[in-house]
Amino acid sequence: SDWSSDVYDIFRSAITRGAKEEEQWKANCAAYAAKYPKEWAEFEALTSGKLPEGWEKALPAFKPEDKPLATRQHSQTMLNALAPVLPGLVGGSADLAPSNLTLMKMYGDFQKNQYAERNLRFGVREHGMGAICNGIALHGSGLIPYCATFFIFTDYMRGAMRVSALSEAGVIYVMTHDSIGLGEDGPTHQPIEHLSSFRAMPDMLTFRPAGGNETAGAYKVAVANRKRPSTIALSRQNMPNLPGTSIEGTQKGAYVIHCGCPNGKPDVILMGTGSELELAYQAAQDLEKEGKKVRVVSMPCFELFEEQTKEYKDSVLPPSITARVSVEAGTSFGWHKYLGFGGKHVGIDSFGASAPAPTLYEKFGITKAHVIKAAKEVMA
Repeated sequence: SDWSSDVYDIFRSAITRGAKEEEQWKANCAAYAAKYPKEWAEFEALTSGKLPEGWEKALPAFKPEDKPLATRQHSQTMLNALAPVLPGLVGGSADLAPSNLTLMKMYGDFQKNQYAERNLRFGVREHGMGAICNGIALHGSGLIPYCATFFIFTDYMRGAMRVSALSEAGVIYVMTHDSIGLGEDGPTHQPIEHLSSFRAMPDMLTFRPAGGNETAGAYKVAVANRKRPSTIALSRQNMPNLPGTSIEGTQKGAYVIHCGCPNGKPDVILMGTGSELELAYQAAQDLEKEGKKVRVVSMPCFELFEEQTKEYKDSVLPPSITARVSVEAGTSFGWHKYLGFGGKHVGIDSFGASAPAPTLYEKFGITKAHVIKAAKEVMA
């Protein structure tokens, strides 16, 4: 070889130096463990990569009589329920914490000389926020990072989010103001194609929960998946906790929340997500008064549904039932896999507008009446 032995000697010296530094590290750890046994136990628990036993029991459940809330509010409830039982949970927002509702109220801001605090103030730099969270997730410290902004602003951080999926970094992306339902901020702030784009991204779990139970379910899956990132799209507007919604159903990606045909095949299947699941449910009630047999399916996470067995998927969406309607305040792109050629989507395939949410839903035809009309057309 033409390489000087001096070069090899320099590189080999790193082995000796590294061994000494490792011994010093081990000695420091032993001294710390002896002096601070409780803190050392927590450190070991975090760096083991294992989640605390029973952590998911902290997630609350909801009943239909509970107060209707925006899913961004339910998200805040989940973060604050999980913070005490997940010491590695850290995160924050790109300068939108009061709107994203991402503050862990029992903690202050992580900053110089306040390293025990767990709220991160990222500033208005969405891509940098995502990149920082990727680093936290991949460091191996056991920390569970989440970050937040308006769903539309994923346009500024898509590269970092794609790297999360590509690098098996289990970042939790808390994305609020998920549709035209955000109202007067107008089309520059109203997501249209965003849900379908993240559903198309490999190894990204994309959730759009309806109500408290599904938001809890989304967090249960997101926290458990330490090598797969999750994007949770959350509403600004309130919605009810519909009968039949559950954490368990959310974990399967899609599930039946209502079936007015217990002993027979449905005449039509209505599918929905998020704030529009209520429209599917209400439309079913009206159609059943006219003698129709209606099944309502919630589809909070396409990816999880695709991972279920064929038997389960066929039990939720029987192949023989081709009369299908989907309702979601977003593009129809991606829904046709479940709708088939004969199905109809009630949604929006154009940019939005600046107006109060109810006005926009009426203008763009995302209403109970339009779901009923579409259902009758596909049943004809």
